[in-house]
Amino acid sequence: MTIPAVEILLLIGLIVFISHALEAVTGFGCSVLAFPFVIALLGDLEQSKIILSILAWILALYFVITKFRAIDWKQFGIIVLLAGIGMPAGILLFNTLDATLLKRVLGIFIVISAAIQLYQFFVPSSGIFALPKSVYCLFLTAGGMVHGAFAVGGPLIVLYSAKKIRDKGQFRATMCLLWTSLNMILILNYFHERKITPAIGLQLLALLPFLISGIIVGEFVHHKISELLFKKIVFAVLLLVGVSLIV
Repeated sequence: MTIPAVEILLLIGLIVFISHALEAVTGFGCSVLAFPFVIALLGDLEQSKIILSILAWILALYFVITKFRAIDWKQFGIIVLLAGIGMPAGILLFNTLDATLLKRVLGIFIVISAAIQLYQFFVPSSGIFALPKSVYCLFLTAGGMVHGAFAVGGPLIVLYSAKKIRDKGQFRATMCLLWTSLNMILILNYFHERKITPAIGLQLLALLPFLISGIIVGEFVHHKISELLFKKIVFAVLLLVGVSLIV
């Protein structure tokens, strides 16, 4: 595993800066948004996954530590419980499901859901497709299943959380605690399988300034925007995530 050229690293750094600044604003989305671009630049799926998992873990851990008091522990418990019920089923189904097809179906569902939410924000009197509150709990179990199978169940969990956690600071802190926990499991597995090489370590060091810059910019924007604009940004990012899963 070699270290990519400086030009490639700079392009990856730009992607890391933009995607992680968005997550610093909203509390989710950096890995899924950055993934297709980083894979295209590195040409190595596993290397891309390891690098982005570690960078996402560092960002999430930062907000867990600095915004610890903002965490909604009740909702975090519900998310872990219901998503945890679905994860074993997803792991068992991993070998029988078509990953590409499932990701595209998931992407279409997320695009439709996010588009409906955005439409309702911009046309408040529409009242279309109002779902019962209990339905959002099913998103958690389904998100756990998809995450157990293909590690892309986060958007379904966000659909639930965006409805249940109204405060933007609590939403971000709670989501970051979830990503810290999930990515820690992945990183420990990478160490166990000896997949974290000196080359990956050097790339992470090179990308760290872009990550830090993204956190600083995202933190500034997060505190400047209103709760309503925050929700619009959350569902706009979800829309982008859905599109990235489809393509």
